[in-house]
Amino acid sequence: MVDSPFDVEIRVGEVLEAESFEEANKPKMTKLWIDLGEHGEVQSAAQLDHHYEPEELEGRQVLCATNLGEVRIAGFKSEALTVGVPDDDEFPVLVEPEQDVPLGGLLF
Repeated sequence: MVDSPFDVEIRVGEVLEAESFEEANKPKMTKLWIDLGEHGEVQSAAQLDHHYEPEELEGRQVLCATNLGEVRIAGFKSEALTVGVPDDDEFPVLVEPEQDVPLGGLLF
């Protein structure tokens, strides 16, 4: 866990696999498997089904907070927080690099 928001590491990853997370209590959840390059692969659960079909997320680069610890959501280990911002209805819209960048790169 981090002590300060300035200690959060946000890295770029590529979504390897995504699937709807029907067993989660929150609606419209998605399971993600994300490649962080030399930093390995992580899993993330995110409320993304409002705007994205799981198959359109695969191959996409996303930003992830990677050092917040892990939680279990309906038995699924979520190790990273996929970064998004709310739309007008408060549903997450992904924050993504404008062009492909090296995986694992740290936001600065």
